[in-house]
Amino acid sequence: MLNKLISKALLVTTTQLTIILIAVASIFLVFIIIAIIKMYKLKAENKKLMETNAFKDVDDESYKDFTGGHLYGDN
Repeated sequence: MLNKLISKALLVTTTQLTIILIAVASIFLVFIIIAIIKMYKLKAENKKLMETNAFKDVDDESYKDFTGGHLYGDN
């Protein structure tokens, strides 16, 4: 008797299962859409930052040889 009661309580109809799966899928879909929007915003911000003068000044500097210091023996 108790077995039948427990098995009836644990039964899930296909309609209930479908509703649960649609709800979970829609939540994940919202998270994916938010992530895509943030990705494009960060990409645009990164592009804007790369066009500023701060990065252009670093690229224009010539290479400096630092091997003449005391840590390298200076022979």
